[in-house]
Amino acid sequence: MELNQVITALKKSDNNWTVEQTGECLVITNEDGVKAHLAICGKQITVEALIFSEKHVSDTSALNKFILETHKMIPLTSVGITEVDGQSYYTAFGALSSESKVESVVIEVSMLFANINELLDAYSEFLK
Repeated sequence: MELNQVITALKKSDNNWTVEQTGECLVITNEDGVKAHLAICGKQITVEALIFSEKHVSDTSALNKFILETHKMIPLTSVGITEVDGQSYYTAFGALSSESKVESVVIEVSMLFANINELLDAYSEFLK
């Protein structure tokens, strides 16, 4: 799958997203200002969004345990930790095959944005 196909599909979708290409990556911004980054790397497409900084977590051990115990409850989205400019962030991400239909990519992005709200609600008790 090519990025141009994904750009076209995302822009044609009924979602009110802004789509920008930055190198080999797409930055997709939803109407709430949440940004997701999409990349096609070999046989995999990944879509990832930062959800909050680790410094905003009151008890990282408790949150990490809670995430591991409940991660199956959020469809099509996983949670991880990534480092950006020396700072650790919790991220929501999804992945699918680069041979997937372009419509599936739009669904993946849509689910990621929807699931971020659910994740923030679920993890709110662990945030400062």
